[in-house]
Amino acid sequence: MRRVTLSALLLILLIAGCTTMTPEERRAIDGQTCASYGFRRGTDGFASCLLNLELDRRAASRAQFEQMQFNTPLIIYDRRYRRW
Repeated sequence: MRRVTLSALLLILLIAGCTTMTPEERRAIDGQTCASYGFRRGTDGFASCLLNLELDRRAASRAQFEQMQFNTPLIIYDRRYRRW
């Protein structure tokens, strides 16, 4: 019984860790970040701060994708090189 309870608890924790952030939540957090930097809502500086945060996020995503794409193992088979 104890083992089943522990397994269920572990499963719940794993599922809870797989949540994603909605665009509205991300925008609210970005707004809080820019406000903590001293920018006021409705100003050009605030808009620029939001844009820079989004551009940084996209650049990091692109870099991660390219690293995963070209980090494939090299397999030698029949004296030919293959990438998997």
